[in-house]
Amino acid sequence: MIRQAENKDISRIAEILIFTKRMTYRPIFRDDMVSFGEMQVLPLAEEYKDHPERLAHMWVYEEGFVKGLITLRTVDPQKGVKELHIQELYVDVFFHNEGIGGKLLAFAEKMAREQGMDGLVLWVLEKNECARIFYRRNGFELCEERELEEGTSEYIVKYRKILCP
Repeated sequence: MIRQAENKDISRIAEILIFTKRMTYRPIFRDDMVSFGEMQVLPLAEEYKDHPERLAHMWVYEEGFVKGLITLRTVDPQKGVKELHIQELYVDVFFHNEGIGGKLLAFAEKMAREQGMDGLVLWVLEKNECARIFYRRNGFELCEERELEEGTSEYIVKYRKILCP
């Protein structure tokens, strides 16, 4: 089931975000001080507890407990195009390849259609090949836009999925 994130989910959300980011980004950034020093479950959970409004744009996939999450925001229309921005999509590494990510993307697409959006857009690290393959497999196309990820020497690339009426 996919539902709006709630305060009761905060510790599980923080756990998924920290551990999945460590598994995904440590091989790319190779910075153990960030992966194991700065990135900690408790401070992130406290941040969500202190700012529960951050949950307003987050939905979780739950089967008895939270297994994944997606954060969505409306992007300001450019040239009349209205798009729903996928800010983050993470599935606990223990539940990869179970279709959860695809279900979260389908939920985002349904939401975009209900809001009269023209498409979905997201940014992904250029070196995160697993994510790039996943998004291509789910109908996203690589755009020409590429920029430095803030505070790093790594690039992020933009993907878009146009929704046909």
